[in-house]
Amino acid sequence: MTEAIQAPPLDVERWFNTDAPLTLEGLRGKVVVLHAFQMLCPGCVSHAIPQARRLHQIAESVGDLVVLGLHSVFEHHAAMTPVSLAAFLHENKITFPVAVDRPATDGPIPHTMAAYGLRGTPSTIVIDRAGIIVRHSFGAEDDIVLGLVVGGLLKG
Repeated sequence: MTEAIQAPPLDVERWFNTDAPLTLEGLRGKVVVLHAFQMLCPGCVSHAIPQARRLHQIAESVGDLVVLGLHSVFEHHAAMTPVSLAAFLHENKITFPVAVDRPATDGPIPHTMAAYGLRGTPSTIVIDRAGIIVRHSFGAEDDIVLGLVVGGLLKG
């Protein structure tokens, strides 16, 4: 059996698509799927973001499921500004809440990305109702696998 790892807090500088900042502590009791992405990441644009949009559509009818985006910029910093991200979210019809990872002052890896040990984007993290990380994957996540993990958590 693997050790239960509590999800670190989201250390972000701003939010899109939500009236107030969100916290994992405030979302306790819900299953959270956190999709880390970058606007200029081909795998994010072709797979992870459409997957997150589909999951968010399902979540709207399932009160115990929350989909969050985490824009974690670790390269091309000058091109990925909040203004660019706002346009990207609009053009890609992304309506779920998206946080902007707080940039590091001592290197390219932003705070939340470092806290979660993300290797890059896209990355998917599934957090159970108690705030424990139950899945942490890098790259394109299979829809069926993600559905089984989330479904099991919602059922249990």
